[in-house]
Amino acid sequence: MQLTNRQLFLQNLAIPAELPDAIEIEKAEGIYLYADDGKKYIDLVSGVSVSNIGHRHPKVVEAIKNQTDKYLHLMVYGKYIQSPQVKLAGLLSSVLPKNLDSVYLVNSGSEAIEGAMKLAKRINGRKEIIAFKNSYHGSTQGALSILGNEEMKSAYRPLLPDIKFLEYNNIDDLGAISNKTACVVVEAIQAEAGIIIPDKGFIEKLDKICHEKEVVVILDEVQMGFGRTGKMFGFENFNIKPDIVCLAKGMGGGMPIGAFVSSKENMNLLTHSPALGHITTFGGHPVSSAAALASLKLIIDDGLSLKANGKGKAIAENLIKHSKIKEIRQIGLMLGIELNEEYSAAKMVKILQKHGLIVDQFLFNDSSFRIAPPLTITEEEIEEVLEKVIVCLDEI
Repeated sequence: MQLTNRQLFLQNLAIPAELPDAIEIEKAEGIYLYADDGKKYIDLVSGVSVSNIGHRHPKVVEAIKNQTDKYLHLMVYGKYIQSPQVKLAGLLSSVLPKNLDSVYLVNSGSEAIEGAMKLAKRINGRKEIIAFKNSYHGSTQGALSILGNEEMKSAYRPLLPDIKFLEYNNIDDLGAISNKTACVVVEAIQAEAGIIIPDKGFIEKLDKICHEKEVVVILDEVQMGFGRTGKMFGFENFNIKPDIVCLAKGMGGGMPIGAFVSSKENMNLLTHSPALGHITTFGGHPVSSAAALASLKLIIDDGLSLKANGKGKAIAENLIKHSKIKEIRQIGLMLGIELNEEYSAAKMVKILQKHGLIVDQFLFNDSSFRIAPPLTITEEEIEEVLEKVIVCLDEI
């Protein structure tokens, strides 16, 4: 007897957690996912901030098809001049601060973080790395070393030495940054803690101390980049000048790609003593780069980042009226919905799924769930979503 896809999924695929209610998706378009049983779902997490321009956007699909007609992988990254990479790096540099003009293309957010930490050590020759509690930067061993939750990493020690963790949004803790610190790795908005928006004073103080002590500032923009927060990048909402920015997720328009970006002077440190200071086979894959270029052009040309805050506020202002919601933390089209203590966010996620809405819980915040739809969601679609969410809140 032939096994079903679900049976094969459970039998042959290594999965990160038990997923008894996994949906089998046959098609995706715009903000919608279509299951094998014909049911239609609204994607309110965008594949965790990946599908910022929606699923299978025609311009991205066209760019992918055009590139596959020319070439796929040619050689390890950096050996050949490839037009999709060159054009993408140029456009990306043009929307970043002037000091961030050299782009190293990789495969994922975790790899971007790994490359950034290595580069920071080359810039100032120091070893100590500072990160923040309840931060998430990936699950490779270097990224895991700066993950701000011991439960998720204790089984994998020993990890990198010389890591310090501070309380996010606590100005007093910033005194731990010293002349021994190589870098501070920080999210402009903490994502997996439940969308924690920092005080302006905290970010400004962090920036001031780091630049006074010649400490490299690494901004993790993996979840908050590419229009999600109402700006092209999350850090643009605050007065901070990053030395290195890490990108991925929403960068590729649905294709896998990432990058860490710094100055040309800094990046040149990876080319000698030793050469190949960072190397990747598939980083900046030409098809992914073509998709990312089309996606970035679309975000710019359609002003999607500029529209995100209005859409996010429309959702927040309507839902905060509900008696079962304690708080909504919103920036752009990224919302952390915190329920009153007597209600379960995990149960709420299941009820929403039953009603055709896909939301997501946070790794380090049990009382909240995430709403982060594609930036292309329309006002009419937002109204439909709000009606359904309110029905689900009434049901919980």
